[in-house]
Amino acid sequence: MGPQVQPASDRMNPPTEATADMEPTKAHRLRPRSRRRHRRRHLPSMSVMATLCTLGNLVAGFAAIHYASMPPDFAGPWGWSGLTFAGALIFLGMLFDAVDGSIARLTRSTSEVGGQLDSLADMVTFGVAPAYIMLRLVGQHLADDAGVTIIGPEADDVLGKVLWAVAVVYVCCTGLRLARFNIEATSSRIERRVSFRGLPSPGAAGTIASLILLHQHLLVAKYIDGVSSGFVRGATLGIPLIVLLCAVGMVSSISYVHFTNRYIRGPRSFAYVVRLVVAMALAVSWPRETLALLFTAYALSGPAQLLISRSRPAAGDADAPHPNE
Repeated sequence: MGPQVQPASDRMNPPTEATADMEPTKAHRLRPRSRRRHRRRHLPSMSVMATLCTLGNLVAGFAAIHYASMPPDFAGPWGWSGLTFAGALIFLGMLFDAVDGSIARLTRSTSEVGGQLDSLADMVTFGVAPAYIMLRLVGQHLADDAGVTIIGPEADDVLGKVLWAVAVVYVCCTGLRLARFNIEATSSRIERRVSFRGLPSPGAAGTIASLILLHQHLLVAKYIDGVSSGFVRGATLGIPLIVLLCAVGMVSSISYVHFTNRYIRGPRSFAYVVRLVVAMALAVSWPRETLALLFTAYALSGPAQLLISRSRPAAGDADAPHPNE
């Protein structure tokens, strides 16, 4: 046999040991890089100030839980109890929650990440914290002679189980309310929104926190010597009922006014500004009473408006002749 002729492609690119060793290694090095390149997902940019305010809301909720867990004899600055600090921190979180959305819209830096972070912070500050504060309040005033109260599924009495169930229902309703709001609302619609479907979670948390602040101020700090223990116990047991009503209001379809868009934003008359200043002066003089009155009135405004609208006769019914005529 004659000598075998090597193909032209092999003669032009003769294989060598170096090439045979380098080609698989090069391919092996390139594949992970390309995969990592495809796996990288860049998050949208976020406003620094709005994000810090949202995180401030989250920290305020966590701090409220921390101070609510303090013993009953805890006395902080200004002589505030742990529950008083917890209620005040709920309102601080509410302030952060109101500011972060305004900053994001003013800087045109609203993003899906910011919206999800805001909902997570609201779940802690307006969902978990108020429910825990309620349990601590009731536990302190229902303690036995040894100072121990068991509230939870493992409680021996029915009341302890019911109070735990009320707190669980409130937390679950807050999560459902925030999830529904995320689906229904968008950044462009919030600026024009004049009403909410269901009680907003800040309104529910503000109602609970304001009543707890009023309870600690009037029945514990100010008039503790002149008020009977039975009245204090009854007032304390009224808080879980309010928590349950707020939970039902959050998942209901009752319409609530968007307070900021309805009464604060936009141009107003001089007389309107004067009335607002007078209301703010009253709030400074009697802060706890004013907060409790305003938030309780707001929580009741939805059902009241619903009853008024249903009691009014429809336009068609008013014009229709009576059957006996």
